[in-house]
Amino acid sequence: MTDSRLQGQTAIVTGGGRGIGRIAARSLAAAGASVAVVARTRSEVVESVALIEQEGGRGMALTADVRDARAVAEMVGQVESQFGPVELLVNNAGTSLAIGPLWEVDADTWWQDVEVALRGAFLCSHAVLEGMVQRGCGRIVNVSSRAGTIGIPYQTAYSSSRAALFQFTEGLAGEVAAHGIQVFTFTPGLVQTALTEHLVNSEAGKRWVPRLGKMLTEGTGWVDPRSVGDALVLLASGQADVLSGRWLHAQDDLVAIIRRAAEIKAQDLHVLRLRE
Repeated sequence: MTDSRLQGQTAIVTGGGRGIGRIAARSLAAAGASVAVVARTRSEVVESVALIEQEGGRGMALTADVRDARAVAEMVGQVESQFGPVELLVNNAGTSLAIGPLWEVDADTWWQDVEVALRGAFLCSHAVLEGMVQRGCGRIVNVSSRAGTIGIPYQTAYSSSRAALFQFTEGLAGEVAAHGIQVFTFTPGLVQTALTEHLVNSEAGKRWVPRLGKMLTEGTGWVDPRSVGDALVLLASGQADVLSGRWLHAQDDLVAIIRRAAEIKAQDLHVLRLRE
């Protein structure tokens, strides 16, 4: 392991058993962090940690439903007892199962999409913040989507939950700024994951969001996973702390954006706003 930018940090990545979460966990571990990989499926988090260890990193596989307050509290306690205080939380867990017209989708499935993203981010942040506040440092990254900036027909649960994360980030960043804690909204772009594969290949996805299948077939619009990992390591390293509360995208030139921090703040950019 040659990258030591995050050496000594303890990180939690939710939804870390596959997709963006696995990319995040492996990238953070490769940069020196001890990473707790959390998801509901045991076999998937074990596989993620095996990959981390094969690459010379340090990981821990934990199962928890991020919608369950008790399970989240127990998970954070396990991480702290084995790896030490949590310096970084990546709220990545999410689903997009309610696909189709609102009056046809199952109500519980629709609410699950919202709960996993928003309640999950709240409960995990709630569980780590007391320690972060006491220590006067910490970072939280809420993984959202550009879908939260526009209303996407037939994916109202996913779009709604992702929009909520933008405001959750900005509000929380204002609350914790005086305690030396930074919070970011991060959008990875379209990466080929189990979530996007479901959208492309499921009957509901083929019927209601066919553009994704077309993009996959044509090979257009998809993001290189390495750019996602690199961006998350940059956020974890503290280089972007001046932009706490803002939205950063994996495909943007983040170094250039950080240099423009004063302008971005003055013009109130990289936040979700109604422009009149």
